[in-house]
Amino acid sequence: MEQPIAVTRQSFDDWMVPVYAPADFILVRGEGSQVWDQQGKSYIDFAGGIAVNALGHAHPVVTAALVEQAGKLWHLGNGYTNEPVLRLAKQLIDATFADKVFFCNSGAEANEAALKLARKRALDQGNSSKNQIVAFNNAFHGRTLFTVSAGGQPKYSKDFAPLPGGITHTPFNDLAAAAEVIGDHTCAVIVEPIQGEGGVLPADPAFLQGLRELCDRHDAVLIFDEVQTGMGRTGELYAYTQYGVVPDVLTTAKALGCGFPIGAMLTTDELAKTLGVGTHGTTYGGNPLATAVAGAVFSIINTPEVLEGVKQRHQWFLDGLNKINQQYPIFSEIRGGGLLIGCQLTQDYAGKAKQITQLANEEGVIALIAGPDVVRFTPSLIIPEQDVKEGLARFARAVARICS
Repeated sequence: MEQPIAVTRQSFDDWMVPVYAPADFILVRGEGSQVWDQQGKSYIDFAGGIAVNALGHAHPVVTAALVEQAGKLWHLGNGYTNEPVLRLAKQLIDATFADKVFFCNSGAEANEAALKLARKRALDQGNSSKNQIVAFNNAFHGRTLFTVSAGGQPKYSKDFAPLPGGITHTPFNDLAAAAEVIGDHTCAVIVEPIQGEGGVLPADPAFLQGLRELCDRHDAVLIFDEVQTGMGRTGELYAYTQYGVVPDVLTTAKALGCGFPIGAMLTTDELAKTLGVGTHGTTYGGNPLATAVAGAVFSIINTPEVLEGVKQRHQWFLDGLNKINQQYPIFSEIRGGGLLIGCQLTQDYAGKAKQITQLANEEGVIALIAGPDVVRFTPSLIIPEQDVKEGLARFARAVARICS
């Protein structure tokens, strides 16, 4: 048998298109909320693959579901259906407002489908001028040309002009500003209940409730992007239930597959009719492997034990981070919900979020940033208390170094 190719961190620079700047080590194994690199160094994982590994690494039930399905049926194409995809669709429908589901491979694809649905719905109603999409500053909805244009961060879109038109951005949490631009020519409003990449900024309940009323008034589709907030991340299965606001369309991905690529768009019977046979599609979306894994993930996360546990773990993190901040006051605010936590740096440490996470790596803990001024934590929803304590102890050592 041919020996595997030897790889080092330098191999990335030699062979990969340089759209990422990964850490200077290569992770090779994970179990629960711990991972190990090529040299055998251990890390506590507070990043969870950017809110993806909601059940940690190598969860035995999820692994078993993948192995079992791999021995049966991998892929068919969308000319045929399969059992795992239908079971997963029913799980999602039974647990949410939705009547219908469209499966794809990522959050970006789910948002792409949602935006296309909204545009086509208005056109089908005979209103070709009803094509405006309203989105919000600092939003993030994906990296396709359409979704990166809807995202309110020019740094991700400015190099790819001309961009798709008809998209208007207003300030997040500013209902008056939104009301000025949402009108009868608006086909959709897309919003994150908590802006993740934009800095872990929760929406005000009145803001989301106001958007619901504006969409109802102007017959616009309200889209909730729950790619990062969904699947138990906030302590509820989906964050919309915490706000008392039901969207017309919800997009989900990330933790839905806990690392196996899958996304979904959930909607109502009425809106689902917009996308008839041949109007949209994807080769891999809803394949048996992805949906078998997601079905196992869903059955674990959608339980009172896990969802209540998220709220408990939120408090563990909050207590530990506040204790660190008392000793080393570098955070002006600690915000978010459940296990989507953002720590806003004070002016004295502005721009140093990346440096802090790099020092954290050296101390054996993996964390994220949400812009240059926010350190973000999105760990496993079932991370053990001992791993939280040990990870925060390591993080405290990194903070002490930045403050020295």
